[in-house]
Amino acid sequence: MEHFNAASPQELEQALLSCLCSLRWARRVADHRPYPDVDSLLAAADEAAYDLTWPDLTEALAAEPLPALPPDAYAAAHTALSAAHAAYEARFGHVFVICLDGLSPSETLDRLLEAIRSRLTNDPEEERGVVADELRRLARARLISALRGAGLC
Repeated sequence: MEHFNAASPQELEQALLSCLCSLRWARRVADHRPYPDVDSLLAAADEAAYDLTWPDLTEALAAEPLPALPPDAYAAAHTALSAAHAAYEARFGHVFVICLDGLSPSETLDRLLEAIRSRLTNDPEEERGVVADELRRLARARLISALRGAGLC
């Protein structure tokens, strides 16, 4: 945590934006330094994510890549997922996001297709809540990964 707490504002902002591309979220997490431990940082990151407005979430969504299929997925899976993504974007006006942290590659395709099909039945307001939670979970997983990878903790 020492490196995280001592990082320059610019370095830290860039690292945080790679976890969730919301300037408000990144600045809020950075502004509450120093953190005594990783759990405190993750709690602050979660709290900051819970407080994001829909425009903040839209900013983050604009930078989100589509969930990737395992490299060995068959062509029909790519076609099915592309169609599902197109239907989702037509219905909700933004990319489909889901945190697949902890899933094995063999589970990814089934979970993706199941989730996108299920969420297509949500009304827009309900889906906004799901999107906010998925972005928070993605940010948390990416933050943990960044902390480990960059030696920030």
